Amino acid sequence: MKAGIVGLPNVGKSTLFNCLSNAKAQSANFPFCTIEPNIGVVNVPDPRLDKLAELVSPEKVIPATVEIVDIAGLVKGASKGEGLGNQFLANIRETDAILHVLRCFDDDNIVHVDGSVDPLRDKETIDIELQLKDLETVEKKLEKVTRAARTGNKEAVNEKALLDELKTALEAAQNVRSIEFKETDREEFIRPLQLITDKPVLYVCNVDEQAAKAGNDYVEQVKAAIAAEQAGLLVLAVSIEADINELDSFEERQLFLEDLGLEEAGAAKLIRSAYNLLNQQTYFTAGEKEVRAWTVSIGATAPQAAGVIHTDFEKGFIRTEVIGYADYVAFGSEAKVKEAGKMRVEGKEYIVQDGDVMHFRFNV
Repeated sequence: MKAGIVGLPNVGKSTLFNCLSNAKAQSANFPFCTIEPNIGVVNVPDPRLDKLAELVSPEKVIPATVEIVDIAGLVKGASKGEGLGNQFLANIRETDAILHVLRCFDDDNIVHVDGSVDPLRDKETIDIELQLKDLETVEKKLEKVTRAARTGNKEAVNEKALLDELKTALEAAQNVRSIEFKETDREEFIRPLQLITDKPVLYVCNVDEQAAKAGNDYVEQVKAAIAAEQAGLLVLAVSIEADINELDSFEERQLFLEDLGLEEAGAAKLIRSAYNLLNQQTYFTAGEKEVRAWTVSIGATAPQAAGVIHTDFEKGFIRTEVIGYADYVAFGSEAKVKEAGKMRVEGKEYIVQDGDVMHFRFNV
């Protein structure tokens, strides 16, 4: 799973990346500071994993992870190769979801690439460049499909109608993710195009310390602008996250957050939001050797979950023993859960639930 941090140059992307990954991407007060994308593997904060580890006392504890990519800032004309446009667009196409950072604070000491703070203009700038690139992709595909449709091919005729609808929407500056399609059409014809504006997006409003809790007028403008779009929004004071990141101990970080009236670091919220944005959930395996969080798509079956561990587990799946997380914590151990009759045996049709503690039986 890979989420890309995007935005105009100099809006706080690299600083945010450093906070998320503890990697030290270069961060400075000038445009195009990031050229090559920085990549960090980030642990997904999950107190359930810590609780299971406390109960089991394993040799190792392994959390779920999300890959975060800090992509070069984009400017007007990127779809035509301006700035680092082609490279930027190639990098973002490889991601599964987009974390779009918008500057929502005033500070005369920090240069804005367009000379003034206006998150709606900034969002529009990037949206247009991504839409233009998607339009280019759709038009190329449309040329091929139109030729096939002229022969009377029914599938081509159907695909052409969908592509015409996409083309019209993109020309009207509409993101693909906000267009209603039948799920079968989206799966068969649209997803294979890997359109950038079809990717799930979380808008990250970068605010100052005063707006960290309740937001500000800029944030309200963004909320109104994305109301019709299928997108998430998170308010984050990146400068505060950077200060938290400099503190060594957990206790110091908690005291700092309490002083600011915040319950937890925004970076933790962002990582969880990215995880949810990717339509992922967690199941656990728990034993003396390790307690581990595994990532699986929402709606996955038990064999698919087993396949996350190893493809042989999915091929030879027989059944799975399942304990609900709440039952595991309530009874305190696997043995006591069994004694209470709360362990379930599920087959191939079982749909995995978030927080399931699972043990697979398979035969290869």
